[in-house]
Amino acid sequence: MSDTILEKMFSLQGKTVVLTGAGGILVGEMAMAAALCGANTVLLDISKNSGRKVVKAIKDKNAETIFLQCDVLNPKNLQDCCQKILDKYGRIDCLVNGAGGNRIEATTSETLSFFDISIKDLKQVLDLNFIGTMLPCQVFGKEIAKQKQGSIVNISSISGFRPLTCASAYAAGKAAIINFTKWLAVYICHNYSPQIRVNTIAPGFFVTEQNRFLLYDNLGQLTQRGQTILDKVPQKRFGMASELTGALVWLLSESSSFCTGAVITVDGGFNAFSGV
Repeated sequence: MSDTILEKMFSLQGKTVVLTGAGGILVGEMAMAAALCGANTVLLDISKNSGRKVVKAIKDKNAETIFLQCDVLNPKNLQDCCQKILDKYGRIDCLVNGAGGNRIEATTSETLSFFDISIKDLKQVLDLNFIGTMLPCQVFGKEIAKQKQGSIVNISSISGFRPLTCASAYAAGKAAIINFTKWLAVYICHNYSPQIRVNTIAPGFFVTEQNRFLLYDNLGQLTQRGQTILDKVPQKRFGMASELTGALVWLLSESSSFCTGAVITVDGGFNAFSGV
């Protein structure tokens, strides 16, 4: 197969790709990959500093990108961003919902029992992960629906399949994303267009700023939890952010044209391993 055919299969040339949570390590790497495949990338993040760092890195590669500060739990903010994107690029072809995360206040530990976690902290984690995915699907997905063609990729987690100890709200939120993805994939096909695809990527264990405290201690050594995880990952390591980009580009591009409602795990074999 020639390079020309491969480039065509995975090209995002001219497509406008919106990514939420793009200031983070994982989605920032995804944004870079989409931009280098020819997309007009629109980075949304609640943090100006984080988002602008990723924009600079992409522009340094002479690729097209803009940053818009956005709170994915604020419908008006999302609508304003949507209009700015349409004003600049005229259309939205793809959406990547990467905003999410956990809070230490909603994570059980030796000093914090589940019975003592506040409803407020639990709700913040559930809202950020599930509602923070659903609302962008409503706002940006509506524009994709008008065009009758496009791709939505939601970012879940391996914990959406197998709830992990300590992070009950996070696991519940990620499980909700998987269920919602399957529902939305069918709904969109039945009511708008079978050429609009909705899929999920479920990363395994990747080190980010939000989970580092669970995996490494202050001296940079693996915690007991970190070691327990690696004992159950057949490939015996944490993933690298760049290892998510292949799945993402495939799901955004036309090469995955018959794939919708799917959950793609990128986890080093964790979900396949029974422990025996």
